[in-house]
Amino acid sequence: MDSFKTLKPFFIEHKWTYVLGILCLLVVDLLQLLIPEVLRSVTNNLERNLLTFDGLLIYAFYILLIGLGLAVFRFFWRILILGASRKLEYHLRNKLFLHLLNMSTTYYNRHKTGDLMAHVTNDIHAVRMACGPGIVAMTDAIFLNIAVIVMMSFTTDLRLTALALLPMPLLIFSMTKFGKLIHIGFKEVQESFADVTDKVQENISGIRVVKSFAQEESEIKGFEEKNEMLFQKNMRLAKIFGTFHPLVQFLSALSFVITIGYGGTLVIYGTISLGDFVAFTTYLALLVSSISVIGWVINVMQRGMASMDRIDIILKEQPEIKDTPYSKNLIDIKGDIIFNGVSFKHPKSSEYALKDISFHLPSGQSLGIIGRTGSGKTTIPHLLLRIYNTIEGSISIDDTSIEEIQLKSLRENIGFVDQDSILFSTTIKDNIGFGVDTYTMEEVEKFSRIADIHENIMDFPNKYETTVGERGITLSGGQKQRISIARALIKNPKILILDDCLSAVDTNTEEKILYELKKEMKHKTTIIVAHRVSTIKNCDKIIVLDHGTIIEEGTHQELLDFNGLYADIYEKQLLEEKIYN
Repeated sequence: MDSFKTLKPFFIEHKWTYVLGILCLLVVDLLQLLIPEVLRSVTNNLERNLLTFDGLLIYAFYILLIGLGLAVFRFFWRILILGASRKLEYHLRNKLFLHLLNMSTTYYNRHKTGDLMAHVTNDIHAVRMACGPGIVAMTDAIFLNIAVIVMMSFTTDLRLTALALLPMPLLIFSMTKFGKLIHIGFKEVQESFADVTDKVQENISGIRVVKSFAQEESEIKGFEEKNEMLFQKNMRLAKIFGTFHPLVQFLSALSFVITIGYGGTLVIYGTISLGDFVAFTTYLALLVSSISVIGWVINVMQRGMASMDRIDIILKEQPEIKDTPYSKNLIDIKGDIIFNGVSFKHPKSSEYALKDISFHLPSGQSLGIIGRTGSGKTTIPHLLLRIYNTIEGSISIDDTSIEEIQLKSLRENIGFVDQDSILFSTTIKDNIGFGVDTYTMEEVEKFSRIADIHENIMDFPNKYETTVGERGITLSGGQKQRISIARALIKNPKILILDDCLSAVDTNTEEKILYELKKEMKHKTTIIVAHRVSTIKNCDKIIVLDHGTIIEEGTHQELLDFNGLYADIYEKQLLEEKIYN
């Protein structure tokens, strides 16, 4: 049971729920043991011609009373044990989701979304089954087996009991061997299921790309291969079950053959009564059914342990970027930013994305970052947000290293507009207010106007209550970018980062947004990453990146006068505008 060590605090907290549930379950088992005794008395009295109509009514009343007791206590053990397993499912899903949210970005670069989805769904379901129905069946199997063997031995005949139990060691041996195969097989099924889930998720998320490139048939073929693998894994597991269950039933049936043969002989010779024989076969039926359930218990427990092992691997992973006991909470941040000799490599990469980056951005000023594709522009804001940690050098805000600042405090003081502009499947209003605890419609509309998206929103049938599709798929790229800008501004952050977030809007819209942003940027430290010179030309300072290093820096005019890469980019973009206009 080492697989369930992670759940020890939960079991300690809910121990009395499980204890009371198991006690109710044991009462049910004890009541079931009374039924063979009632049948023994009825049969013996009938054989001796001592059974009267009144006596029959009394026995019927006993059966009815036992049935009522079974119903009541069965209800309580279901509520207690199965209810606790549902709480466990709730607890584990929350714990896993919280852990996933706390993991660093690099973790998601190494793990597929489909695999993580399988953990949150199938694996947690398997753990619940093991800690609910599995515990019930295991308790039943252990208690009933012991109690039934004792009753058979002391109320009927010890020799008959010993002979009837002869096939049981072979049955237990078979279940142990098959249990290991089931554990391995189920783990393979879960891993294959994760591959299928990941394939479906990728294709649904990228459906527009698939259709644009007419790759439906190719993707269907790829899915069929993964689905075929899942089918084969399931069929292998089904074959194990297909052998396991009939074998259990066959070995169980041998006990009945022995009982009928030898027990019938004892009845004929008067060693035991007919009532004893009827009670014994009833006990044996309970024994065989409880032993047969052991097969199901092994299956459920093995599945639960395999799933818990997979979940434990995730829970044992620690985020690479996290707070320390000495992390500070930023109060009254001014936004003075210093990069000092910062170098960075992406995980598993041998080349530097940034090399020896140094600059000082005073509070309230703006910095423009430009360069060729792949020059490391986006990496700078990612390092400032501690999406990644620096390899060399240091980054500080207000003379405090960002590694000494609490992550929540750091990120709450930064308004970040990512170039991907991902929205959530909720209303436009909720997407804009995503980064703050409370907000008013006046604030939502104010920042929507600054982002030049208000008029577009008012054209929608439900206006700000319009629900956007997954990742904002129902909106255009420009609309998503502008909603993302409003989402960052409503936080009223001390530091504002715009990472190529105007690439999907035309130059006229860009000018309107930048004009409105000037008022918001007056008292904010602003970093603008862009491909277009027009986006950053009014910044207080501009740095030009190439192959991860700063090759030019200065104001717009100073860089033009330098006549380097910046001037070259500017001239080419002016030429493009003339051609397209």
